[in-house]
Amino acid sequence: MNQLDTTGTPMPRPHIRERVAFGTRGVPVLAGAVALMLVGVALMLIGIIQLATGGGAAPMVVLVVVGTLVVVGGSLLSGGLIMVAPGEARVIQFLGRYVGTVRMDGLRWVNPFTFRRKISTRIRNHETAVNKVNDADGSPIEIAAVVVWRVTDTARAVFEVDDYIEFVNIQTEAAVRHIATTYPYDAHGDDQLSLRQNTTEITDQLSTEIGARVESAGVEVIESRITHLAYAQEIAGAMLRRQQAGAVVAARQRIVEGAVGMVQLALDQLAEQEVVDLDEERKAAMVSNLLVVLCADRDTQPVVNTGTLYT
Repeated sequence: MNQLDTTGTPMPRPHIRERVAFGTRGVPVLAGAVALMLVGVALMLIGIIQLATGGGAAPMVVLVVVGTLVVVGGSLLSGGLIMVAPGEARVIQFLGRYVGTVRMDGLRWVNPFTFRRKISTRIRNHETAVNKVNDADGSPIEIAAVVVWRVTDTARAVFEVDDYIEFVNIQTEAAVRHIATTYPYDAHGDDQLSLRQNTTEITDQLSTEIGARVESAGVEVIESRITHLAYAQEIAGAMLRRQQAGAVVAARQRIVEGAVGMVQLALDQLAEQEVVDLDEERKAAMVSNLLVVLCADRDTQPVVNTGTLYT
């Protein structure tokens, strides 16, 4: 069966999973291997010396042969020693078959006839190139992201894909492009997500999608962030003017809302304190004057009226 990522694309289920390889501490094995090689060398030297001094040929040849075999045995035993640093692992194969992974750091010993491959389990960063894509509105934009990841299943990383580093890089690029084409750069409504205004939601979805894409390679996505987001150069000027116009309209709307509230407060207080009795026409003139004073972007010039509103 296949598993689906967030885009609905079928991703193959892994056929292999990491397991612990058979092994033991390397220090006792190292001591035993050194002891065997020393004993073998000693036997070889005794045999050679006895041959040189005219001793019996047959027993001395046996000593040399046994010493040689002991040295070879010690060398083979030491061939299974591996050094595992923190943040690393060794994937073990025997005759092409996966037999396990060594994650415990230090000097370890495994079957000397196996093939060992080093895999880094440290946290890594990958920053995508700046890609030019069309957003959900069809506007060309430039986008780039950085993803923080690490290998959690060494068996899948080695055997499920050809090159797990390249696989992560390509799948990250594909996920960034898909996210960029799914959402608009700017929202056109309060309930619509956008790349510029809903960074947290977009990055969370980006992390989820990348994680689904690379899970079959034994990779865990820790975090992802959009590092570059802008309109393409050919439309950047026009979009900047549109954003500025929208900001001006929003500011004017806020100013008018505040001015209307202040005018309403002034009329209510005049009526409540009975400072002056205004008919509807004088109220309209007062509202007009106050709105001009409060909403104007320049200082107003007072005009003294020496007459009345009706003559």
